[in-house]
Amino acid sequence: MSRLYTVTCSAADVAAHFDAEAPIDLKVPAETVEALPGLVVFEANGRRHLRTMDWGFPRQTREMRERGDPPGRIGLVADATNRLWEHLVVEPRYRCLIPLTHFANPNGDPGEKTRTWFSVAHQPLVAWAGFCRNIPGYGPVYAGMTMAANVVVEPYNDRMPILLDPHEYDQWLHASIRDVIGFQFRQPLAAERMEILHSDDLWRSGKLPASLQPQLALL
Repeated sequence: MSRLYTVTCSAADVAAHFDAEAPIDLKVPAETVEALPGLVVFEANGRRHLRTMDWGFPRQTREMRERGDPPGRIGLVADATNRLWEHLVVEPRYRCLIPLTHFANPNGDPGEKTRTWFSVAHQPLVAWAGFCRNIPGYGPVYAGMTMAANVVVEPYNDRMPILLDPHEYDQWLHASIRDVIGFQFRQPLAAERMEILHSDDLWRSGKLPASLQPQLALL
């Protein structure tokens, strides 16, 4: 999966959808890429909370340390059995829901790649299955779990987010490790439920099509 997604709803709408408490001044990022803030829903003391966290757990290899490079960020969980995640995925307290309305993949030739957006038809807001944790020295961070892509996404990327329907939110937040692995290896979202939006915006442009910008759609 690529490392770009967006939320086109207001913070109030997101909080209402997930029945989550949110700060009054919470802002929705225009788009989210790794190492930048994104919205996250987590559970604490029996209540759901909506907050912003940085996308990506810090990761520093031995080679990076030897070169004096700072830690990088890894925001995608492609294999729950990887040692990088083995102590994280087993604990329900580290589960979270990542709100999104669209995720993107690059399309085209190198140097000229554009943004192609994917969403769920008739479902303006969905949850991406994720994990979050407060890391000393970095603060709250999160990552999203991926799975094999369906036939709509596969021509652009062989991975896609694990997208949850509302009746699965509680199950994900409280699932056993066996269920977590089951989510990753289940069938992806049916192709007929997906919508695709091509754009002429360059991959690194930072632009959203007018139809994905609520303030422009009202004009």
